[in-house]
Amino acid sequence: MKKILFVYYQNIHPGGVSRVMINLANELCDQDYQVSILFLMEKENNFYEINSKIKIHTLNSFDHFGFKKINPLLDKYLKKFRYRFNLKKYVYDFGQWDILNKWLKKNHQNYDVIISSWYKLSSQIAVNKEIAKKTLAWEHSNYEVGGKIWGDFLRPKYKNLAGIVCINKASSNYYKTFNPNVYLIPNIIGEPFESIKNIDFQSKESQLIYVGRLDQEKNVGAIINIISEIDLKDFHLKIIGEGSEMENLKKLVEEKKLESKVIFTGRLPINEIKNELLKSKIFLFTSINEAFGMVLLEAIFCGNALISYDCNYGPSDIINQNNGFLIPMNNEKKFQEDLKNLINRQDLLNELNQSSFQESFNWRKNEALIQWDKIINSISQ
Repeated sequence: MKKILFVYYQNIHPGGVSRVMINLANELCDQDYQVSILFLMEKENNFYEINSKIKIHTLNSFDHFGFKKINPLLDKYLKKFRYRFNLKKYVYDFGQWDILNKWLKKNHQNYDVIISSWYKLSSQIAVNKEIAKKTLAWEHSNYEVGGKIWGDFLRPKYKNLAGIVCINKASSNYYKTFNPNVYLIPNIIGEPFESIKNIDFQSKESQLIYVGRLDQEKNVGAIINIISEIDLKDFHLKIIGEGSEMENLKKLVEEKKLESKVIFTGRLPINEIKNELLKSKIFLFTSINEAFGMVLLEAIFCGNALISYDCNYGPSDIINQNNGFLIPMNNEKKFQEDLKNLINRQDLLNELNQSSFQESFNWRKNEALIQWDKIINSISQ
């Protein structure tokens, strides 16, 4: 059986990429592949549970002389330099590249397939043709990110890779201009959601819900503005997550006099998130951009109706008439109309909750694993 190496930065806090990577690594391990993971940080990698059969390697990407010596000099002598922070990020990125490259040159022959789980890592690996020919770039970010260096200069090096795995149609179409071996495979949701086979819809509460980071990109303030102008009746909104916008969002709730209708839980363990989604009826999503929107799938696995802005990219691949409503970006009026309609028509909402759950069976892991198995076994050294 083939030996597989996953490469990513860390597993020390909640994050979509580390979670779906570990989901896939665990599944492939259960299929008797010999799986290893290389993390580029030496801290204890234990936020998401990793199968004990998987071998973990770590590199200290902060141990490079650039990070340890150049960046402190930038802080000391260029305190007022406008682009100091960006320059420090580039120093780290290229130092990490040096450390990763040395490790892979020494160890890549021990693996049949390498799966790089982030675009910067994939770009770095793609430069070395010998390693690239056994490497799959697993794209989790918006394909438009990267700027001049990672996007315009290094992304075309993807032509050297064994293949590119995308999670949305737009990315799949884009990467075909670089490499003919492009595959569209949705993320594996994994447990505790995958094992949900039945839902007690009668036990659901009048709860609206959002789960995710609380930052500007997620645009959660738009949800608060939307619900502030409609009659929620007996519904309330539960916001699960943490981030830089937490305090601003709490102030907005106070300004809108919604303290009795909005609950902030902070970060919750994944099992508690599942339980809250099972209690909820409507999942609200107003992101400015996404690569996929895995939380939308988690919501339908728990029988939620979805109302989401049609941001780039992801929601349009998931949402249809069976599971919810896709709203043109920033059209708060249309968002409010569809939300009011569901709140006022319990029969329609109950029907949509059930059809949304049925739709989730189209996203179960079996088909994705079949595709991964074919791709992995198509790569020869």
